[in-house]
Amino acid sequence: MKRLLVIAAAALLLPASAYAGPATLNHPGRTLAANCFQCHGTDGYGLEHLAGQSAREISGELLEMSLKSNPRGDIMNVHALAYTPAEIDLIADYFAKQPK
Repeated sequence: MKRLLVIAAAALLLPASAYAGPATLNHPGRTLAANCFQCHGTDGYGLEHLAGQSAREISGELLEMSLKSNPRGDIMNVHALAYTPAEIDLIADYFAKQPK
């Protein structure tokens, strides 16, 4: 029993990168998506489920948010404004490649 608890505790201490799938571990969009992790999770399973969605759909939504003039500073608008269209495409591709 003690051995099982030690193994479980060690697993909890692993960095988030240890859980990423091989296809996305070294994905260039992974670092860019770090700002998304608090709400969307490291694998796209947070408040708004992004994992496995179409990269085109995710990218389109982010680009649309970046073009909105939002005087109250909606958090998604602020985040989307921080990225270039190419960076948005990388983020979208990263989340799209996460398993559903």
